Amino acid sequence: MGGDFFGPLSQEGGFRRRRRRLFDQGELRLVILQAISEKAGYGYEIIKAIEDKVNGAYSPSPGVVYPTLTLLEELGYVAAASRPDGKKIHSITAEGEAFLQANREVIDATFRRVAAAINEQPAPQIVRALENLHFALRLRLEQGPLSEAEAKTIAAALDRTALRIEQK
Repeated sequence: MGGDFFGPLSQEGGFRRRRRRLFDQGELRLVILQAISEKAGYGYEIIKAIEDKVNGAYSPSPGVVYPTLTLLEELGYVAAASRPDGKKIHSITAEGEAFLQANREVIDATFRRVAAAINEQPAPQIVRALENLHFALRLRLEQGPLSEAEAKTIAAALDRTALRIEQK
């Protein structure tokens, strides 16, 4: 996942993030199965387990997870039992364990690649702060034109901050 994380400016003046898939084709199926092998659970718990495993850098959508759970069940890798509250608890089967073991190298390589990709991302605190700055500037500019003094004050504050960052 090399390259410029923020990408080019959008027409609205903000940065467009370059979104790349964290998992390649078929890898998410293995990641979900691995999560279930570690702890049986229902869909949301599995989503949270994956999110925790990658330190919050990725959260699979329910629109991807639930069909994958159905597929894993149809393949015989997962068994689902309904609880009284209607949630389906998914647990790994012997066939699922065998499938995981047969694909252990792929799973391990996937998690190594994902860990490296996560380490290439800018610190989430910085991304959040940059987005906050962009939002604050956009809100201010929507209030109407800046006076010359206001423009100079904002530009000077941004220049001072940029200089302090460069000197660190």
